[in-house]
Amino acid sequence: MNEPSPAEGDISGIGVDPVAFEVFYRRHVEAVGRFVARRVDDPHLAADLTADVFLAVIESAAGYRPDRGSQIAWLFGVARNVIGDEQRRAARRLRVTGRLAGRRDLGADDIARIEERIDAESAARRTHRALSELPEGTRTLVELVAVDGLTVAEAATALGMSPVAARVRLHRARRVVRGVLAHPAATLAY
Repeated sequence: MNEPSPAEGDISGIGVDPVAFEVFYRRHVEAVGRFVARRVDDPHLAADLTADVFLAVIESAAGYRPDRGSQIAWLFGVARNVIGDEQRRAARRLRVTGRLAGRRDLGADDIARIEERIDAESAARRTHRALSELPEGTRTLVELVAVDGLTVAEAATALGMSPVAARVRLHRARRVVRGVLAHPAATLAY
């Protein structure tokens, strides 16, 4: 069996060997930087994520297995995970700041008006829930007919099915929606 080349050798020790890490880092930093830059448009975030990738590499290098793929493929997998983690954190921050930004204290009249609106829309929420339980193709058919105003034949053509099949699916979907609306206690509260 041939000795692995230094470029594709064992990297499991880079977490404890600074020289091995430096060689690995210098060999791959440009590729990782490009990988990150293709996915992030903020230069500061790109630099931080590139550094985070190599920190993650130090922590997980002992788990690298050459028989599963090249170093660069493994490294891009680590980079993908680091970027994904950051995107999830950013989405959470955005949701939190979105909840807090622009809020004002609600008075009793405001709350009463909103509660009335919520109560008035309860049938729409139940209908939406019933539609979400339909198979995607059937839900699309219902939307084309009920929301977009197509005839059943036009919707069938748009979905590549026969008008007869579309009528049958639409009939079944309406029965499901009517059943949910007739039994509001069986629906989830929003």
